[in-house]
Amino acid sequence: MGNSSGKIFRLTTFGESHGVAIGGVIDGCPAGMKIDFERIQQQLDRRKSGQSKISTQRKESDKVEFLSGFFEGKTTGTPIGFIIKNEDAKSKDYSHIKDTFRPSHADFTYQKKYGIRDYRGGGRSSARETANWVVAGSIAQQILSTKGVEIKAYVSAVGSVKLNKCYKEMDLSNIDGNIVRCPDSEYTEKMIFEIVKVKKEGDTIGGEITVIASGVPSGWGEPIFDKLHADIGKAMLSINAVHGFRYGFGGVDISSSRGSDVNDIIIDKSGKTKTNYSGGIQGGISNGNDIYAEMFFKPVATIMQKQNSIDTEGNKKEVEGKGRHDACVVPRAVSIVESMMALTLVNHYLISKTNRL
Repeated sequence: MGNSSGKIFRLTTFGESHGVAIGGVIDGCPAGMKIDFERIQQQLDRRKSGQSKISTQRKESDKVEFLSGFFEGKTTGTPIGFIIKNEDAKSKDYSHIKDTFRPSHADFTYQKKYGIRDYRGGGRSSARETANWVVAGSIAQQILSTKGVEIKAYVSAVGSVKLNKCYKEMDLSNIDGNIVRCPDSEYTEKMIFEIVKVKKEGDTIGGEITVIASGVPSGWGEPIFDKLHADIGKAMLSINAVHGFRYGFGGVDISSSRGSDVNDIIIDKSGKTKTNYSGGIQGGISNGNDIYAEMFFKPVATIMQKQNSIDTEGNKKEVEGKGRHDACVVPRAVSIVESMMALTLVNHYLISKTNRL
């Protein structure tokens, strides 16, 4: 029912934004892996609410509690169960939309699909669900790191403020040196200013996140329906507010270019290419170059302004956002993007082990 992701390393999640807890079960994790639990918590802290002046002020510690799947700090190969308790839910903030549909939210579609909806913070459709993905994604990242794979994501645009720089020209260790998670100090201040300005106006703004996976060997991915870039795209488009996905590096419009301009010339037997317009993937299979992708986030649908809508009976209603909400989600979504890339890659890594002797 759309609550599970992955074929071998498989995550199934549960919970709602204002329920007792959210959580999940990870099945298919290889046994004997030494897991750094602090690293998992660090990734959760990058995603959690209330961490800066530009994020929602809901105060959640997001402390993950593991229930199974580990013994003496190592994975046992059995299902990993975990929960994250909800500590600061204020359901009364949503009482005004109990019978009213918010514009561009999942309120109307959930009501049509299920005939019932949890209106408290969006229930299951809330981005709070993504904390579960970060737990599993962090474990996946640690598995991939043993194979030399490193995943880095950063904010590359907020509204019209776009970081038009190659990731190779920047020090990506600076990503977490500021609240907007942009590695360039000049653009950082511009992005923060834009978010603060929009927030004061009771509005929201979209943005972009760039992700790079380096160290991925050639040969991961499937040739037809499970192409690597297709699975990455599905994972990224599953993230709340993501409305667009693009892979391939080069700063040109591939669809309006000629083949002679954007073909990646192979320059050595390892598969290294002169350019990387293919984003490290050809024929649905990794070619050994950096995997490069960009995600486009729409503005958060909840705005602190009056909008016209309808209620459950079809009557015209006026609705206005209340409570605590992000004016821009991209700074908190960096660890989510990294996690979804990791979950996709770890599955293709494990699949690749079954394809050859």
